[in-house]
Amino acid sequence: MAHHAEDHHYHPQDAISVAMKATALTGGVGLFASAVQNTLTKRNVGPLGIFVRSGGTVTIFAAMGGTYSFVRTASANLREQEDVYNTALGGFFSGALLGLRVRTIPAVLGYGVALSTAMAAFEYTGGTLFGYKKDHSEDEFERRQKLRKAFRTPAEQTFSELGEGRGIYGENYPERRRERIKETYGVEVPTSPVSAS
Repeated sequence: MAHHAEDHHYHPQDAISVAMKATALTGGVGLFASAVQNTLTKRNVGPLGIFVRSGGTVTIFAAMGGTYSFVRTASANLREQEDVYNTALGGFFSGALLGLRVRTIPAVLGYGVALSTAMAAFEYTGGTLFGYKKDHSEDEFERRQKLRKAFRTPAEQTFSELGEGRGIYGENYPERRRERIKETYGVEVPTSPVSAS
């Protein structure tokens, strides 16, 4: 009897190339942040101030991004599984780099643990700021139709659960109301409202 076995094996990645791409990307973000810092100075430092005066920003951004990606990928390769622990390790080492600027061991450990916790929580909850991940194999129109149908309830069910009144009235409500009042109180309710004159 042949069983179809799915391929759940971990496929190793090149940690160096991943780290170099992340270093270039986060270095570009750091360059932009350094340029913003340079424009906000009160003294005119010139265009080279991006590298001379606030170049540490570029360096720390690039180093943190590269370290995070390298440690995360290398950890996944060594453990042969992709999970939140890899993200936590990468976050710790990149946060520790940020703590090196303060030059104290508590800062290195504190920044490492703080960034590790934040990154691990972000990864554990789905890794997105925009809610759950969508299934891209499902047609968007069909998905929305299912959502619309899922929240529709028949009027009879609504009346039975909530009852009538307070703005929710079914068909022939006045007749049913008259009968209920007559049964309960013995009072005949007129079919048309009495004139106020």
